[in-house]
Amino acid sequence: MIIRPVAMTDLPALQQIAVESGPGFTSLVDDLDFLTRKVQRSMASFGRTVHSPGDEGYLFVLEDPETSEIMGTTGIEASVGLRRPLYHYHRSQVVHHSPDLNLLRRLEVLNMCNHYTGCSEICTLFLRPGFRRAQAGKLLSRVRFLFMAQHPQRFANTVIAEMRGVSDESGQSPFWNWLSEHFVDLDFDTVTRMVGTGDNGFIADLMPRHPLYVHLMAKNARAVIGQVHEETRPALNMLETEGFRHTGYVDPFDGGPTVEARLTDIRTVSASIGCRVQVVDGVEPALDKWHTGGQGRILAISNSGVENFRATITAAARYLPSRNLLQVPVTLANTLGLSNHGQARFTDLTTARTDRRPVAIPICQQQEALHAHR
Repeated sequence: MIIRPVAMTDLPALQQIAVESGPGFTSLVDDLDFLTRKVQRSMASFGRTVHSPGDEGYLFVLEDPETSEIMGTTGIEASVGLRRPLYHYHRSQVVHHSPDLNLLRRLEVLNMCNHYTGCSEICTLFLRPGFRRAQAGKLLSRVRFLFMAQHPQRFANTVIAEMRGVSDESGQSPFWNWLSEHFVDLDFDTVTRMVGTGDNGFIADLMPRHPLYVHLMAKNARAVIGQVHEETRPALNMLETEGFRHTGYVDPFDGGPTVEARLTDIRTVSASIGCRVQVVDGVEPALDKWHTGGQGRILAISNSGVENFRATITAAARYLPSRNLLQVPVTLANTLGLSNHGQARFTDLTTARTDRRPVAIPICQQQEALHAHR
């Protein structure tokens, strides 16, 4: 399995993924013109010299090198809300209190906001059903953090992920069904398609501007606020392991939670290791033969490139911590475009946590730039 930047030749596969992912997966829609623009924008973003996050969108694909089939996709938006507003509902409480009558009531409300404008977003994660195998989902999720750790100047200090909310087998969202009944006469499939293609002007025009009192909503709509689609739960679990947390912001269409983390607090970002490369004829991957401090049995490894970014998982590599050196066999080095004395970055996929911090390219040295870009 190889992760690489998307190319125009991937359009048919992306369109198939848009169909397979179904309603609610707004970052890919079954629209060839939209997908073409998305690929073109991604290719331009990878080819751009960037000193601070702007209107870049990075789309990666997971490829089976033996068949050249596209197994899935994953992406990063460098700075959301710049081209078009990014709306959320914030879940909070209001207090109605009358001292004279000695009455007090706390009520849950949803307030429309643009809280995450300027943040980076990880998005577009989908592993096709026919290609679901060990480590594939982990690689799709965590490769984004390897790329962000290697190129932190391209991203904001806060990273978010909008998780797909609850919908039924027919693709209907209980949350949106209640909103559409009272405010916006559009079905859920139409709304997600409009939002996915960038047509979200109706939100400011038609959505209620005042707080929504949750207790007035239908019971099935209330029940899904902040909940994720069943197929999204593994992805949410992985992000929570990385340090992402839900702070009360939900999608205005399906009520799904948005989770957030500081870039430097994301586990894979902080624990990934930038290192030198040594290309060798062969590597003995057995854990008990590694030097003390070896980083695990299965590694996700990437090169240090942007346009020519490549990443994969392997057990055929060995890290020598005393020398900050990653030994990589020739075939793997050729696949990833690695050379002797070059740079790579890796993270351990098999351990729950590692205390090792980046060596060759420490994230802590990027703090001044990151804070200046917020």
